Amino acid sequence: METRTPRRRVGRAERERQILDAAVAVFGERGYQNASMDQVAERVGVTKPVLYTHFGSKHGLLLACIARARAELLEATSAAAASASTPEDMLRRGTLAFFEYLQRQAPAWTLLYSEAAVAGDAIEEIRAQQTDFIAALLSAQAPDADAQRLTGWAQIIVGACERLALWRARADVSSEQATDYLMDLVWTGLADAAKRA
Repeated sequence: METRTPRRRVGRAERERQILDAAVAVFGERGYQNASMDQVAERVGVTKPVLYTHFGSKHGLLLACIARARAELLEATSAAAASASTPEDMLRRGTLAFFEYLQRQAPAWTLLYSEAAVAGDAIEEIRAQQTDFIAALLSAQAPDADAQRLTGWAQIIVGACERLALWRARADVSSEQATDYLMDLVWTGLADAAKRA
């Protein structure tokens, strides 16, 4: 008589991580509109009702994927900036961490920017998070600058990083090169602007 190996019970947090990993992969490969919950469930090895129990809907699953990417991005950039010794080094390390995160998490990055029409508010929350983070870093360089000016500078940096990230995917540009390009332009300008602020 054949003995069956009992299936290992997976905790809720681990199951959600597995589902999110599978969803990012499926959404990244097929696009949100063409992906199905069946495909995600199959990749995880669970039934479709398990997905609905955890995330409620396909849209809820997409938003959970974006929320996880947002948290991971902030964690990566914050940790990098915390290890810096000067304001310039903070910006450089944070920017490099941004590009390295996008490189490591290419499917998540593709998902974020290809699904702007479906999850625009969630993506805008990521931009706002990174803008606030960068404005706080910049305040160390220009402590006398008003909050609106710092936010404006941060908006420019976030926009430049997004465009560089899209371009470097097609142009075979490394994370280090993209960071250098940003710093060449931004840091020189910020150093001068900080003196005038």
